[in-house]
Amino acid sequence: MPEPPGDNDAATRSDLLRHPETGEEYVFSEQVGHLLRRAYQRNIALFQKFATDQQLTSVQFAVLLALIEAGEGSPTEIGRLTAVDPATMRGIVQRLSKRGLLTVVADQTDRRKLVLRVTEDGAEIVTRMLPGAFEITRRTLEGLNNAEQVALLYLLNKLTQDLD
Repeated sequence: MPEPPGDNDAATRSDLLRHPETGEEYVFSEQVGHLLRRAYQRNIALFQKFATDQQLTSVQFAVLLALIEAGEGSPTEIGRLTAVDPATMRGIVQRLSKRGLLTVVADQTDRRKLVLRVTEDGAEIVTRMLPGAFEITRRTLEGLNNAEQVALLYLLNKLTQDLD
């Protein structure tokens, strides 16, 4: 294990950030994960600015949208649609249910299975949030021309295909 460089040891620091075989320098600020995180932070900041319901998170909003699109679904199904892990989904369901934005009932055919449905209040919040949601998307993509926007969305979809 190489020893950490001292303050005046720029050459050694640079060597630590190189691929051991190719010599390629690793610049964290140019890496896809870093750039995706920054883009996500931008989107979340815009969500917080334009959300008409300040208690609703972007992930909770996505869950409500997925339920409206699906009509209803189990926490597992909606978690898959929204890329939310089961533990996080449980918390989201509890919070949205407590606020009266969705209901949790036992499935008619399998009493062990839970079914989620958006309530009237939940649908009303989604309706109120939609203009802001369009603005969030518009501002997130601001600075990209139409072709770049289409390309970005295409590439992001392609990158996440195998996660479904």
